[in-house]
Amino acid sequence: MPDLIRIFSERGDLAHLALFLWASAASAGLLFTLRELSAASRRFDDFVRELQRFNRKAHRRAGNLKEDLD
Repeated sequence: MPDLIRIFSERGDLAHLALFLWASAASAGLLFTLRELSAASRRFDDFVRELQRFNRKAHRRAGNLKEDLD
């Protein structure tokens, strides 16, 4: 990396180097954000699946209690 900076500084392309570093950082930030968003989506799907399972069990249990009372 120091060689790359030296080459750019000798040629006077510091603006290009700064733009490259900014674009690299922005891309890394985007990848990190997408990875976290994907993980949050999986956690939400797991939560909804468990909630659905709980509701199914509770509905069955309520139906059994209703039959016992009749």
